[in-house]
Amino acid sequence: MSAPFLAGVIAGYGVAVPVGAIGVLIAGLSARTGLRVGAAAGLGAATADGIYAGIAVLGGAAAASLIAPVATPLRWLAAMVLLVMAARTARGAFRAPGDGRAAKPATAARAYSGLLALTLLNPATVIYFAALVLGGAGTGGGAWFVAGAFLSSASWQLLLAGGGTLIGRVLTGERGRLSTALVSSAVLTLLAIRLLTSA
Repeated sequence: MSAPFLAGVIAGYGVAVPVGAIGVLIAGLSARTGLRVGAAAGLGAATADGIYAGIAVLGGAAAASLIAPVATPLRWLAAMVLLVMAARTARGAFRAPGDGRAAKPATAARAYSGLLALTLLNPATVIYFAALVLGGAGTGGGAWFVAGAFLSSASWQLLLAGGGTLIGRVLTGERGRLSTALVSSAVLTLLAIRLLTSA
């Protein structure tokens, strides 16, 4: 039990710690809306990591070979989603709090499902877990490997959500909210461009 679980923990941190678009989204969402919504978003991302770890344990090479042909279209789709989110974040930054056209307030359920779906658009994650499983990291205790991957990913995402919430408390004024929204939008745009140019 302990060796596959530890391998899963290491694998989960390995995929979660490099801060990319998902980490930026979680921290930015937490800064703007609070810990509850940010934590739900983080758990959505961790759930996707757990799903992909499970797919890798169950299917390994077969899962990686099925996803490889559609990796580029999925990367393009993820980039488009990021660009839409960047545009919505920037547009929302300039709306007055009482503006009737303002977007619906973020809820924990919407944050969870949105980040789950967006994280599932990253085919590199299942290929990463499949490579580890094929290398022996997840063999002999698949469920423990998946549990370790999910828990480590969740702990990292919750740390990002907590950090985002602290930043949000510091930047509570109108100018601070505008700044964080615009920075978040710019980073999301750059990450989308990076996805498009690497396809």
